[in-house]
Amino acid sequence: MKIKLIFFITLSFLLIQCSPNDEIEQKIDPTAYWGDNPWPEIRKKRINTLLPNALKEANVDAWLVICRENNNDPLADHVGGENAGGTAAFLFYNDKSDSFHSIVFSPSGESTALDELDIHENVVPVERGKSAIEQAVSFIKAQNFNKIAINSSKSNSTADGLTYTQRTELENFLGNDKEKLVSSTEVVYNWLSIKLPEEVEILTKAAELTAQFQIEAYQQVVSGVSTDAEIAKFLKQKMAEYGVKDGWAPAQNPNVNSGPDRGHSHATDKVIMPGDVIQIDFGIKLYDRWVSDIQRFAYVLKEGETEAPKDIQFYWESGKAGSRAALAAMKPGIKGVDVDRAQRVLMEQAKSEYVMWSTGHPVGYVAHDVGPNLGGSQASHVRPASQKELKEGMTFAFDGFHAWKLSDGTEKTISVEEMAVVTKNGARYLTKPQEELILIKSK
Repeated sequence: MKIKLIFFITLSFLLIQCSPNDEIEQKIDPTAYWGDNPWPEIRKKRINTLLPNALKEANVDAWLVICRENNNDPLADHVGGENAGGTAAFLFYNDKSDSFHSIVFSPSGESTALDELDIHENVVPVERGKSAIEQAVSFIKAQNFNKIAINSSKSNSTADGLTYTQRTELENFLGNDKEKLVSSTEVVYNWLSIKLPEEVEILTKAAELTAQFQIEAYQQVVSGVSTDAEIAKFLKQKMAEYGVKDGWAPAQNPNVNSGPDRGHSHATDKVIMPGDVIQIDFGIKLYDRWVSDIQRFAYVLKEGETEAPKDIQFYWESGKAGSRAALAAMKPGIKGVDVDRAQRVLMEQAKSEYVMWSTGHPVGYVAHDVGPNLGGSQASHVRPASQKELKEGMTFAFDGFHAWKLSDGTEKTISVEEMAVVTKNGARYLTKPQEELILIKSK
């Protein structure tokens, strides 16, 4: 994978160096770097190297995930339960000697295939007519665990997969020991927020490809003719050509907007005109697993202009400065709210209009992933996730903002959104950041 990735990044870097309005003739052949889906091996490594520590940090003895067919737990495919038919119980725990174990109580008709995947230390077949939950509870009682995490959470939907009936059955079998059940919120947070180096490589692929597609999309713009929706359609075609999926809800990906702010939205039939600042907010999903989230901005030159007007250029530079300040603030041990504050100071100095959005958010398995929220420094209340500390291996999409009033009283925001990974000593971009506004000549 590393050799293919080096080839991909090198070629992408050369393409991005082209003038924004030059024709890109050289294309990347997807078959040159796509390859087999690496998720099975990455999943196994995540379970055995990251989950033991996640249990410790959450201060629990064990984590129980109950899987089933059709209405499965959101984390089923993270633990190997995506093919569950009958109810199966997945148990992860650290023993008293600090050794990590995983055991699954699986219906006998599915246990052989699950065991052959070699994800778990032990797969126990459950006879037809018997309860996997009851057998899991018998094992739990024998281990005398004090705290057992289950997927029931008020703050994290990913950790809230246990249904009412499943919990009722679990508590009935536990009896008085049901008092030992705690939410898996912290387990899931500590586990999913960290990405393996192999995953960072894949996210780098996604970021590079996302940025390249947006540059190509801007080359399609004909002022006075092209619409936002047509440019969005071009990006959809690029996704189909490369065999990737949407980074979030297909109806709102990409969001191409040459008019006033619309928030999270779909592209409209607005015609792109000279003097417009165009925003593309776009994300793709690789291997049906890892997603990107990047924005690129362009300015449509008016007749006689060779560069953006001073006010537009100032707005761009202000937003870019905020983005750079946010990146500089990212390092292990820093709270998410402090990353937000780093760029808000610059927004105040540049007299930006208020922007309600957080500076950034975790990105990885979904566009708004599990991890610290980079926001809250100017809100009336601070999200709990904003008080979380950044750690090495966390990946983020983050913005630098500048918002201003348009002549009709509406607002426009430049949000310089990039992707980065937190390293031991700071943070680094996953793709070359946008340094200058892309300039589109009027036709």
